Amino acid sequence: MDGWKDYQLLDMGNGQKLERYGRYTVVRPEAQAMGAPALPQAQWERADAVFSGDVDEEGAGRWRYKKQLPETWHMKYGPATYNGRFMSFRHLGVFPEQAAHWDWVQQQIKASKRQLNVLNLFGYTGLASLLPAAAGAKVTHVDASKKAIGWARENQALSGMEDLPIRWICDDAMKFVQREVRRGNTYDGIILDPPKYGRGPKGEVWDFFESMPEMMAALRQILSPNARFMILTSYAIRASFLASHALMQEYLAGLPGQIESGELAIREKAGGRLLSTSLFSRWSAPEEGKE
Repeated sequence: MDGWKDYQLLDMGNGQKLERYGRYTVVRPEAQAMGAPALPQAQWERADAVFSGDVDEEGAGRWRYKKQLPETWHMKYGPATYNGRFMSFRHLGVFPEQAAHWDWVQQQIKASKRQLNVLNLFGYTGLASLLPAAAGAKVTHVDASKKAIGWARENQALSGMEDLPIRWICDDAMKFVQREVRRGNTYDGIILDPPKYGRGPKGEVWDFFESMPEMMAALRQILSPNARFMILTSYAIRASFLASHALMQEYLAGLPGQIESGELAIREKAGGRLLSTSLFSRWSAPEEGKE
């Protein structure tokens, strides 16, 4: 999080984490924060908002506010400006650990000698679409939620990026990819950030373990002959990154380049501990001209 003024993991412990999003500090449940907090309790008690209720990742709960807070507030990452918003599923509109992937994707795009065509599936509120577009890519953003796409387009306007080549598509991710296979469309980069469970606009069911092999088989068919990268991030699943690494190895077999896998983690400011947030696997092609 070095250099990012609008986010910090301040402290964690006793099953909670203390974070700063822009000018507001929040307390949220965190099962992995099993140790003791490093900061005094008084600092935790000064938090602007505390989430309570269902602590399951997909469960609804509620926020308690120390004072009246605005419905939204602005934050920035690089060239993108985006809205923070308190949601009933304890989220605030951004997954900060994804900054490592945002930077990596921008590096891949800028290192290319051509304009890349990028697909962002399960695109949420759009930072993983805005930043590649700002780096020079054409982006197709797909999400099943009209509300999330509306939020993403708000972020596009806030960022002054209305003229960038981004297609916003409200659709079931699997159905969209399967149609792209039939159409013969291809992409140079794919960003894949699926939930553990989810539903499409028409009730289509997504189950990570059951759906991912079918999704990977379809994605392999829409990778362009000169594709540069693919990223898969998985949240709240009972698995090792070795599982996604093996899946990517299987379906991308024969492609030159490398597959990296591991955990995304955030380092807390107070004690320097690492908080694991998610698993990832990502493939990158060799540098252009060195295949």
